[in-house]
Amino acid sequence: MQTTVEELAALVGGRVVGGDGKAPITGVASVSDAAAGDITFFGNAKYLPALRASSATCALVPEDFAEVIAPTQIQVANPSLAFSKVVTQFAPAPIEYLPGIHPSAVIDPTARIGGEVTIQAHVVIEAGAEIGEGTFLGANVYIGHGARLGAGCKIYPNVSIRERCVLGDRVVIHSGAVIGSDGFGFEMNNGRYVKIPQIGIVQVDNDVEIGANTTIDRARFGRTWIGEGTKIDNLVQIAHNVVIGKHSILVSQVGISGSSRVGNYATLAGQVGVVGHIEIGDQAIVAAKSGVSKSIPAKEMWWGSPASPIHEAKERVAYVKRIPKLIERVKRLEDRAAGRAAD
Repeated sequence: MQTTVEELAALVGGRVVGGDGKAPITGVASVSDAAAGDITFFGNAKYLPALRASSATCALVPEDFAEVIAPTQIQVANPSLAFSKVVTQFAPAPIEYLPGIHPSAVIDPTARIGGEVTIQAHVVIEAGAEIGEGTFLGANVYIGHGARLGAGCKIYPNVSIRERCVLGDRVVIHSGAVIGSDGFGFEMNNGRYVKIPQIGIVQVDNDVEIGANTTIDRARFGRTWIGEGTKIDNLVQIAHNVVIGKHSILVSQVGISGSSRVGNYATLAGQVGVVGHIEIGDQAIVAAKSGVSKSIPAKEMWWGSPASPIHEAKERVAYVKRIPKLIERVKRLEDRAAGRAAD
């Protein structure tokens, strides 16, 4: 595909600054890899040196961008979001799946299947399950007894959605995820662990996306609940009776223990671990690799293990870095004191 700077500016609602608006654009690339004919984007200050040296023909930049650079600028409110829109113009056509049911699929006669669904090879749909209109089920998907999926869902190959779990509309679940596995509930009795029945469900609301190999456990009773619009990365573990609010972000390898609650618009960065029975407030941010051992108020940013407000955590790190100098100073003082004692 070939287009021009001006045409792309119109596509993203941006303003052309400097350079040639008629210049042809033939591809997209990162700031470091871009060559003549490419469009790139600038969304992080640490990449400014790379942008200054870039051979790109054009760059999407923030509206308040004031640097002088060689590439023609398209100033937009959100360069990253605008770039994602531009990329689709150069990407291969999306794969389309025609509605229909593969002859190898095993569907219980009592299951209810909506119109325009796509059911690929070796899908299993158990008794009493419901599949909403226009939903896609990839190869080897398992839908358990009485599970309900809304309209327009996209369930990629090798996903398991177990009995009685409920998905809203337009839910996306990537390969290998398991929805409704048993919660990890055991009690010690006479020297042996006894399994506690996990009889609840998982409820996933509209427009949630769940990454590959993520596991969301069914509730011991009631529901484990993922709120509308929340996005969950790969390799995340959500335990029984956890509640995640609306439009929150859980990044790869997050683990949340049972009965904890995460508010709306919260962010848990990579490898955050959360103990059970605590609350993380609306719009709170937990930085990567933090261990959360107590509740976090709304709109606060915490970091560390155990996690604490970020200004406290940074102070602790600074103190730790000073320890070698402190030891050295103490040793000098001890040597001086020892010398005086000898005199």
